[in-house]
Amino acid sequence: MAATDPALTALAQGWCALSLLHGRIEAHIEKALQSRHGLSVREYSLLNSLSRQHNGEGGHLQMKQVADAVVLSQSATTRLVTRLEDRGLLSRYLCPTDRRGIYTDVTEEGNRLLTEARPTNDGALREALDEAARDPQLAPLVRAVETAGVPLASTPVGGASSPA
Repeated sequence: MAATDPALTALAQGWCALSLLHGRIEAHIEKALQSRHGLSVREYSLLNSLSRQHNGEGGHLQMKQVADAVVLSQSATTRLVTRLEDRGLLSRYLCPTDRRGIYTDVTEEGNRLLTEARPTNDGALREALDEAARDPQLAPLVRAVETAGVPLASTPVGGASSPA
């Protein structure tokens, strides 16, 4: 039997702890968003990502960029966009300079829901991090998240900066 490299074992344990932290946070936020706003973490993340678009050069995200931002495949992202479009939270239109391109924008109703849901997302994130900080295995990761320089209020859990 081959000996296990202690550095790789520690790395694997670290990855498991990070995965555990992510799962706990996402589950906590999912529950809060679903119960208060009828949104999943992925739906919130999509609305949040698309709400940052602007009309200037490079201001609109292509579907691949949207998929990367919400950590989903392009086909899953398209289904998610369709669901939110059916709910009146998003709209799609052709790119004015390249008729092959399709842009997706958050509607007024989508922005209203996002504005209402943002404090829920942020509060649930804070609660989940505070709870995880009491676990000695997760406390160092919580400190790392809190000092990473990424504003927590604008980074959804299901967004690009979180593990999938």
